[in-house]
Order: sequence, then structure tokens, then C-alpha cells
Amino acid sequence: MLSTTTAARALVALVVASLAAIALTATASGADATTTIRIWTDKDRLAAVTKVANAWAASKGATIEVVQKDFGQIRDNLKTVQSETAPDVIVGAHDWIGELSANGSIVPLFPSAATQKQFPGYALDAFSYGTAIKKLYGAPVALENIALVTNTNLAKVPTTWAQLQRSALATKKKTKAAVGISVQQGSGGDAYHMYPLFAGLGGYIFGKNSAGNLDPSNIGVANPKFLKNPALIDQWNKLGLIRSSVDSSISQDLFLKGKTAFWFTGPWNLDTLKKSGLSFRISGFPQIVAGTKAVPFLGVQGFMVTKFAATHNVESLAKDLVSNYMMQTGPQLELALANTRYPANLNAGKQVKDAQLKAFGLASTGGVPMPNIPQMNSVWGDLGAAWVRSTKGSGSVPARRSFLGASRSIAQKIG
Repeated sequence: MLSTTTAARALVALVVASLAAIALTATASGADATTTIRIWTDKDRLAAVTKVANAWAASKGATIEVVQKDFGQIRDNLKTVQSETAPDVIVGAHDWIGELSANGSIVPLFPSAATQKQFPGYALDAFSYGTAIKKLYGAPVALENIALVTNTNLAKVPTTWAQLQRSALATKKKTKAAVGISVQQGSGGDAYHMYPLFAGLGGYIFGKNSAGNLDPSNIGVANPKFLKNPALIDQWNKLGLIRSSVDSSISQDLFLKGKTAFWFTGPWNLDTLKKSGLSFRISGFPQIVAGTKAVPFLGVQGFMVTKFAATHNVESLAKDLVSNYMMQTGPQLELALANTRYPANLNAGKQVKDAQLKAFGLASTGGVPMPNIPQMNSVWGDLGAAWVRSTKGSGSVPARRSFLGASRSIAQKIG
């Protein structure tokens, strides 16, 4: 039989051992939790994101968990997800930034100056937001924009708007097509695809304040410069150069069947173009009026670090993955090409071998990132409708009146 002292010592030793075992288990569990990065991405980028993220993780002793989501649901699901299943990193579009940063769902990033120099200013600006001081909230990875596609069996690649218009109308007369240019609108309008024409006539969405931030009180839908040129829209309508009745499928069908010489479209249709058998060239849009550039809207896709990374004790690792590793040339090239897009990183862009994809990238030069402030939601419908009213053929509203009405409606909605 053990003495009282010996028994007490044994009990103490047992308790200490038990506590040590519990602590060891907790530490191991904590280590697992703090070294797993959960990423939400869409199907198109799943394989590339998995490969790139795991290459980074191998050198960090971390684990990657990639979860496939519908791209359109990532932003909405982030608002309702429970912390234990929430992502640390998401793939997303730059125009989510205003909403997600305002509600605290994503956190600022601080890549080095050397890293930032590898990107055009507009790509970084697209992922930046702030009412006073702008901060970078995402790593831009891929650019997407529409460009001018020319059927070179029907027309030469135009260097002036007059040349484009002549060729378009000549082809229209020859093929008896409904329109001269394949640019989609439809009954609901399409302010995105019409943007090169809008910009080329002097239009803009929002101006900027003295701090360089988008100013929702400065609405450029019917600014004085643009209002010098709406007669051109009326002329295009009269000539049948463009028509609001032409939707996405009609626009594509007309071009692929050789009915129109020109198509406004983006890299998402590059495979379709290559399989079409047509001889085509991709280029930027020619200047419409002096002193303006007919540039496209830019969509920039990239990665963001969520507030949940801090909750999961992986914020530092997640930021290293996104703002350091994913902004490097190699990962940029792989991530962008996985979705047939042009890389945001300038060095990666130089390594793109596909001539047509490079042409889409070149056409993005000087493009305008779609405004990432929440007030943009009040613009799309009215701006698209202004084009529809002005280009529906018989019974169209004069463009000047249509765009002035759209500007007033947008201002009222923004308040």
C-alpha cells in the first residue's frame, strides 16, 4: 500500500501528465487550424488556383483547401457564411470592392512598391477603394474587355471611324443584314458593350474628386462634351449602323455567318472565333470624334483576403499568398490563361504567346475600369436604356433627350 505522501505525489504526476497531454493535443489542433488556407474559386479557375496555391503552400508548411463555388454566388455567400466554413481568400471581380470593403468583408493589402510597378495603374486602381484615402483591397490577376473584331475577308481593319462606318454600311448593303455592326444590346440595353461608343463621344460615368477617388456627384452621362455629339447617334440609328434589337445571340450569329464585318466582343468568345473558320483580326476601336478615345470598359479579376482569415489565425499567411505570391509573373500567367484572359502583370503579359489574346490585351490599353463604388448599381439600367431608346430604328427618341433623361434619373437614384 502506498503512503499518503507517495499517493499524493502520484496523483500530482498523473494530473500534470494529463494536462500536458491535453495541451499537446490543443497545440497540434491549433497548428492545423492556423496553417490551412481556405480559398473559394469558380470552376474555370479551380485547377489553376489549386496548382498555384499549393506551390506556395509547399514552401510555407501550409495546407490549401480549395472550394468550388459559382462565380456569381461568391460575393453573396460571403455575407451569410458561418465562420467555421468561411473562406480566407476569394476570387472575385474588381467591382465587388466597394461593397465588400464597406461592409468589412475584405481587408487591405500592402504589396511592395517593386511588385506594384509590375502592374498598370488602372489595374491597381480597379482594386482600390476609399472615400478619402484609397487602399488596395485585391490582387489584380486578369483583364477582360471587348475589342473590335474585323472579318478581314469583308473589310480592312479600320484606322478611322469614317473608314469603319463606310465598310460596315457597304457590307450591310451587300449582305442585306439588319445592321452594319454586331454590337449587342437587346430590350434591356447593354451599357457595357456600348461603352466604347459612349466614351468615344465624350461620355463618362463618374468623375474624380481632388483625392483621385470616384465622385458619385459628378455624373458624366450627359456632360457638355458628350452633348456636342448625340447627333451622331441619331445618324447611326437612321443608317442602321447599330440597332437595340440586336442581342447577344443575334450579334454573334450575324458576324459568324458573314453578314457583318465588325463585332464588338471579348476574349470569352475567342475559342468561338478560332473555330469559326473566319479570317479575323482583333484591334482597338478607332477614334470617333477629335479629343476623345473610344476605349472599352475594363473588368479586372483577382483575389481578395477576407476578414475570416484573422478569425482563423491565418491573415498573415493569406496576405503573403495573395499580395506577394499571386502577384508574381509566373502565377499571374498561369491564373490568367486558365480562363483565357490577359494577365494584369505587365511582365506576364509579355509572355503570352497567343496572338489573338495579346491583341485583346493591347485593346485594353487606356480602358476604364468599371466603377467599383456602390452607386454604379444605379447607372447600368438607365444608361443602357438611353441607348435602346435612341437606336431602336423607327420611333427612336433623339439621343440628346434620351441621355439627358438618363442622367436625371441616375442622379435621383443616387440622391
